Amino acid sequence: MSRKNRRHRVTATAARPTPAAPLQDGFRNVATRTGQGAGNAGDAATYVTNSLSSVPRVLEAMYRSAWLPGLAVDIVADDMTRAGVEISGTTKPDDIEEIDAAIDDLAVMTGVNEAIKWARLYGGGLAVMLIDGQDVSTPLRVETIKQGQFRGLLAMDRWLVQTSSDLVTEFGPDLGKPVYYDTAANAPALRGKRIHHSRVIRVEGLDLPFYQRQQLQGWGMSVIERLYDRLTAFDSATLGAAQLVHKAHLRTLSIDGLRELLAAGGPGLAALARNVAAIREYQTAEGLTLVDAKDKFETHQYTFSGLSDVILQFGQQISGALQIPLVRLFGQSPAGLNASGDADLRTYYDGVAAQQNRVLRRPFTVLLDVLHRSVLGTEPQRGFGFRFRPLWQLSDTERATNANTVTTAVVGAFDSGVIGRQTALRELRQASDATGVWSNITDEEIDDAEADPPAAGEALDPDPDQDDAVPDPEPDDAADPDDETDTTRQAA
Repeated sequence: MSRKNRRHRVTATAARPTPAAPLQDGFRNVATRTGQGAGNAGDAATYVTNSLSSVPRVLEAMYRSAWLPGLAVDIVADDMTRAGVEISGTTKPDDIEEIDAAIDDLAVMTGVNEAIKWARLYGGGLAVMLIDGQDVSTPLRVETIKQGQFRGLLAMDRWLVQTSSDLVTEFGPDLGKPVYYDTAANAPALRGKRIHHSRVIRVEGLDLPFYQRQQLQGWGMSVIERLYDRLTAFDSATLGAAQLVHKAHLRTLSIDGLRELLAAGGPGLAALARNVAAIREYQTAEGLTLVDAKDKFETHQYTFSGLSDVILQFGQQISGALQIPLVRLFGQSPAGLNASGDADLRTYYDGVAAQQNRVLRRPFTVLLDVLHRSVLGTEPQRGFGFRFRPLWQLSDTERATNANTVTTAVVGAFDSGVIGRQTALRELRQASDATGVWSNITDEEIDDAEADPPAAGEALDPDPDQDDAVPDPEPDDAADPDDETDTTRQAA
């Protein structure tokens, strides 16, 4: 290669642009070694998956032996089912009482409660609807249910069933879910049976991404897995404080020649043991401690200042991870002037209500349809519905005040003629959820009120813009003289 060509080649190589360094987002100060990737101890921090949901024996040990994991599982499940449901619609009050009695007699809420608990503990749970005389492997057809066929719910955790490889392909909420559940040989009931998905109430744990769910056979994650490290930190701090209690008051006795006495043994060591025993026996508030002039007796006391704050901080982290306030999780009222914890409880109850509607609304629609047919023997009427009773209950004084306010307003509108008796009855029954009264107003009473005469406000002109007055007759242009003569004669 000529010198000229080499010169051009070097020039071209030097003119080639240098690739830019990869862009990085975040703050970093290399001089002070602050920020991620600056060579400090924080660079070694990372997050790993502990896969605790795949180890049921560890979860069971924590649930049985530690009180905080037990409360983390039980509190939300109990709050989601303890108030029950309130049936609404055109159903007669006597029929509603029969359905409510059947819910209690068949322990329906208990079965749902257990399914939610096992879903929070293991990541998944089922509640199988037990319908007498029907094959559990066939799809549920509510129109075939006869009176007295529904016998309750059977709750099982995810480890007692095996999901089938057949998945639901129809568009809807069950798309991608297993079609069948095969029960294990050690199940409490229905052993070795194949159960159709339409006959179960499926409750899952915490939501996971798709590939993570595949590792758990389509189930969710245990609520304990996320706060495992916080639970161990809380228990370690608590047990550490308990160990410090044993060392809160230490006494030391310095004895001259103790090492020689221990080495020699014999009567000298026995005499030393009797001396120490005498000191412990007679060392009371009014006693004396007798030691040799060369011996030295000292006491050491430890203080626990700040330790309670550390344990409280660990407890607050667990409370935040579970979204359960301290007043509900620990039974601890918040500190501060006029602090009652009511606002925290209201926020928590709103979260529980959201979970009820998201997890239990659709299954309970089917379940109450089954209950209505089994208890009453008829199909639910149009407008049959329900709602979850609120956890925040008004006091008797607040409820009475609310009922008096609503009743006074409705009766005042009726007395003034603005509304009729039928409208007043409807308003009173509609407000029964908030007032606690007037819930037994029947449809027959409302229909009978339709025959009442309309109220003054309802009898007003429906179209005030239209002139309904009868016009005066127009006078004749030419009067008949004979008619005028006859009129004059009649007047005379």
